[in-house]
Amino acid sequence: MCTTACLMFGSSHLFPEDVRGKRVIEVGSYDMNGSMRPTALAWKPAEYVGVDIVPGPGVDVICDADDVIKKFGKERFDVVISTESIEHTRNWRTVISNLKNLAAPGGVILVTTCMPGHYYHPHPGDFWRYTPEDFKEIFGDLEIKAIASDARTLGVYLRAVKPKNFREKDLSSFKLTSIVTGTRIADIDDATLTAFTKRYEHRKKLRAILGRFEKFFASAARRILPGV
Repeated sequence: MCTTACLMFGSSHLFPEDVRGKRVIEVGSYDMNGSMRPTALAWKPAEYVGVDIVPGPGVDVICDADDVIKKFGKERFDVVISTESIEHTRNWRTVISNLKNLAAPGGVILVTTCMPGHYYHPHPGDFWRYTPEDFKEIFGDLEIKAIASDARTLGVYLRAVKPKNFREKDLSSFKLTSIVTGTRIADIDDATLTAFTKRYEHRKKLRAILGRFEKFFASAARRILPGV
């Protein structure tokens, strides 16, 4: 999936020479509201593989992002794309390590995601928020070509290139902002996640009930007071 803002970033930071005749993988490729796939396919890659956890538009292979290295192997692709996906991966270190290791030396990595303040949107989960400063640290083992952010959509965007002498950065102690706790933490424990999910589901049910009441009273008011 990809918002308009991330499509604009991707279209201006992914180039025909990156893609033409190359191997491309998109991790989190289910097309809900847009995708980089049509742009990349227009530049005639040798291969384009869309990966997600469920079947649907844009998905060629069903595979969890945690397992893509097991599925495809290291340094398999010349371009690695992940748009509006890494906020949904609880094991973010594993997934980001996989994005880096899927790329061949000299390969392009294009990533977009949400910043703090972005609303909760579980598909099926929603765990983390990233800042431009987080991206500088997390992807500091790559050659960062561009980091951008959008205050309107609360998105953050990256283009980077994997160096020939890549040495992966240790992120084991790095903390991110979690939408589950509203604080910067290293990991989300099961008990905290379960409690948060229960609260969210309870609020969702209350909103649905309130919505039905609002419709009922609005309908009643129109019958009693025509023209309201």
